[in-house]
Amino acid sequence: MELSRREFLKFGGGGMGALVLLKGTGSFGGRGSAAKSLPLKKQIGEKTTICPYDGSGCGFLVAAENGKVVNIEGDPEHPVNRGSACAKGASMRQLSADNPWRLSKVLYRSPGGSDWEEKSWDWALDSIARKIKDTRDANFIETNSDGNLVNRTEAIGNFGGSALDNEECYLLAKLNRAIGVVYLEHHARI
Repeated sequence: MELSRREFLKFGGGGMGALVLLKGTGSFGGRGSAAKSLPLKKQIGEKTTICPYDGSGCGFLVAAENGKVVNIEGDPEHPVNRGSACAKGASMRQLSADNPWRLSKVLYRSPGGSDWEEKSWDWALDSIARKIKDTRDANFIETNSDGNLVNRTEAIGNFGGSALDNEECYLLAKLNRAIGVVYLEHHARI
């Protein structure tokens, strides 16, 4: 039997219409079917959140039990990501405070040393600030070779991480520009 193009489209459209009608009646196990959902063993609270990694605004569902995060997954009803997650968003579970692998103390290994020492946050922040200030002061350029005022340092560069949210990136860029850093880039743009 040979079908013309017009007949093929007519039969194909009719067949698709029949499938849509059958799915609506529940014959294929769709939403209209009498399938029973399995009861949960225990109830857990579920809240929605937005991914902190980039400016896309993907939505996620966070499940918590007894005040602790037990699962994070893409929100299928969110209009941006519709339940999917990139590699950064899929690793959001690592951000929760009850993650057993998350470091909670500063670990420092001295130059040439082989052992890690626990240090305080105050010591770490003061140490970092001192090294940045010393490097900037030792390499600060006020004017270029043409005598133009430039006020910059070329000895420090900043490469922002994709774990930073938009507000943190903004503040980091402002800080770097304020101290004269010209080599400023961000991971999410590369």
